[in-house]
Amino acid sequence: MIIEMFARMHSIVTNGRVRFFFFALIASGVALLARAPNLPGGLAIASSRLHVFSTIFQGIFIEAVPFLLLGTIASGIVEVFVNRDELARYVPRDALRGVLAGAVLGFCFPVCECGVVPLVRRLFNKGMPLHVGVAFLLAAPALNPIVIVSTYTAFGLGPVLYARIGLTLIISMICGLAFSFGARPERVLLPAAWPVLAGGSAVAVHADSPPMLQRMGSVVSIAADEFFEMGSYLLVGAALAAAMQALVPQSLLLGLSGGPLVSVLALVALAVVLSICSTVDAFIALAFAGSFTTGSVLAFLVFGPMVDIKSIIMFSGVFKRRAVGYLVILPLLLTVLAAVFINLNLNW
Repeated sequence: MIIEMFARMHSIVTNGRVRFFFFALIASGVALLARAPNLPGGLAIASSRLHVFSTIFQGIFIEAVPFLLLGTIASGIVEVFVNRDELARYVPRDALRGVLAGAVLGFCFPVCECGVVPLVRRLFNKGMPLHVGVAFLLAAPALNPIVIVSTYTAFGLGPVLYARIGLTLIISMICGLAFSFGARPERVLLPAAWPVLAGGSAVAVHADSPPMLQRMGSVVSIAADEFFEMGSYLLVGAALAAAMQALVPQSLLLGLSGGPLVSVLALVALAVVLSICSTVDAFIALAFAGSFTTGSVLAFLVFGPMVDIKSIIMFSGVFKRRAVGYLVILPLLLTVLAAVFINLNLNW
């Protein structure tokens, strides 16, 4: 009886829809509490902080939801219409061409760091090699067409646009290659993201496939499940990012604009804390261009789409803990090295 009760509780806690609505309910309660009128002294100050937190949280979440939805729809399309054998046929077998293909694939999908995570999990599930998926995961948020256009609009044709594309390609490929050296999926991925032999599916579209309407219904159903599951991670990540912004004064980071290394670390930290969607981060970076070094602005534009608070939380729904650590540390070190090199050696 006790074991059955715990099993039911575990199934409830691990249900994506339940988690999503539970966290959404908490966020709604905090928003209502923040707007409570006529609170005395200390409670009024706490309410003011809660109001800032609530406003930032809603901004991050509302900004990210359309792209999460786009990513989950793409995930459903991949599950229903992409055949595992066809995917294996088109993905290059050697590591170098594989990570290049994964990084370049980012140009084809208009998904940000929120939408790319469920899509990558589905691609892993379909049998995409680990190193190819990692390169795509890190490259797509900054290399998709929407982000390139927004960066061009903010900075024009010049070194910032070219360096953002080039550094994103290089760093994502290096990280993908790092995962190609002996990393097995069962050691890196959570069971839900294992390839087909570990429980994935290989839906093939043949002449005897279900009618198109039925397949589209399957796409919507899969997308809904993915949305609620990954949306719960997004809610937690957005809440942590909002809490950091509400508690840590941005003037503390903005006061570190000088120096080839300190300025880079300051804007990297700010990118992680702000957790801005990659489709609009170029306009935020433009505000720093006058006071911060070019290398630090590029670090903000390159590392921010790869890793921020909400994406780290979402990574934990696909990768095991150690792999999440590598996905944070490797891009961080490579980005800081590249940005400091630019500050010291290039007069941009």
